[in-house]
Amino acid sequence: MPSAPSPAGDAARNIVLTGASAGIGAALAAELAGPGRHFLLIGRDAGRLAATAEALRARGAGADTAAMSVTDREGMESVLRGFDAARPVDLVIANAGVAGGRDPATGLEPPGQSRRIVEVNLCGVFNTVEPLLPAMMARGRGHVVLISSLAGLRPQGDEPSYSASKAGVRGWGIAMRGWLRAHGVAVTVICPGFVTTEMSARYQGPKPFEWDVARAARRIARAIRKRKAEYAFPWQMMLLIRLDPFVPAWLSDRIERRLAAEIRPDPELFRDADPQGK
Repeated sequence: MPSAPSPAGDAARNIVLTGASAGIGAALAAELAGPGRHFLLIGRDAGRLAATAEALRARGAGADTAAMSVTDREGMESVLRGFDAARPVDLVIANAGVAGGRDPATGLEPPGQSRRIVEVNLCGVFNTVEPLLPAMMARGRGHVVLISSLAGLRPQGDEPSYSASKAGVRGWGIAMRGWLRAHGVAVTVICPGFVTTEMSARYQGPKPFEWDVARAARRIARAIRKRKAEYAFPWQMMLLIRLDPFVPAWLSDRIERRLAAEIRPDPELFRDADPQGK
């Protein structure tokens, strides 16, 4: 008989979290922190990572940091496997992500932006999870959490590549869920709506039912503890998304255009990017 995934959430002791420098990542780390837990925090900003680590230590948790980009496949593999060898990972949360919109002058995404967003948001998830899966499967336990987005459920015209990348994250998680369960490894896909973070602040337009980051972190942590297969919020936006397939495409697109926004460029988007795309 296939083994059921082992308990996680409160039972998780060794946790990997990407995108831990700020926003949802930092808030979620604080929400999960406590005595007996040890984190590997990954992000690009060493100073902010150190601050997150100190906040976790103040809550009784241990914390290591790795200042690097999730697009560094070889570097991620080395750091993750080294951490897992010393502290077998119970829970990995692939949270790192970037966003970008269309250029108001051209109506197109700036050159190179689409590929960069996919490299970080989707390939970065692969780079975070794949190095840990063989050991998790061999141990017969573990929990993989992927942070997608409501934009992965109903793609948005003002951020097409971001929507595509988050749809890919969700699809990969759903595809893995069934076969990893047979190896004792659970998969949870999280699809947040608008959350008050620096990323959200660059979104200049309607942000219906926006949640503050502390509330979002509490709800995500609860979904992780319950090992939910998928958790999306807020419910009001989910209701609209569930109804969308029953609405004519022309009407759905018209409604979506009414909610369109301008997304200010992210000055950090191409930091650490390989100009040759390798």
